[in-house]
Amino acid sequence: MIDFYILSSNSTDAFFHFVCRLTEKAIKAKNQVFINSSNIKDANTLDAMLWTFSQGSFIPHLVMTKECAASNREPVIIGIEENNTETEKSDQAENHCDLMINLASDVPAFFSRYTRVMEVVDSDPLRKEKGRLRYRFYKDRGYRLKHHNI
Repeated sequence: MIDFYILSSNSTDAFFHFVCRLTEKAIKAKNQVFINSSNIKDANTLDAMLWTFSQGSFIPHLVMTKECAASNREPVIIGIEENNTETEKSDQAENHCDLMINLASDVPAFFSRYTRVMEVVDSDPLRKEKGRLRYRFYKDRGYRLKHHNI
């Protein structure tokens, strides 16, 4: 199943705060979560926010780097798409196979390894258009799609 979360805001803070809330909900449901981040800046933003986004809340996580052991079993792994080879992306994706939150502009080649994929789209025109392209990609391949207006 592919879930699209459509945010009415185009605020970067609101976007990442929602991703944190979504991640928290997923791990409370005992899912192993892989967040497919577009770049190191987004990964670092999420890394910082997962520590502090909610008072009294902490989400154990790890930003996956080349130096990071592939066998690490944190409940949340943040992968970085930019500058990775296909092998490194594949290694990152194999860490957690329950659920992926895709923050990248494109559909990652390894998305089908996950039982569930979550896409977060806000009202920024460029991200909205990229979200539409991802939606069409999944729809054209017959995936079950669900959208949530937030």
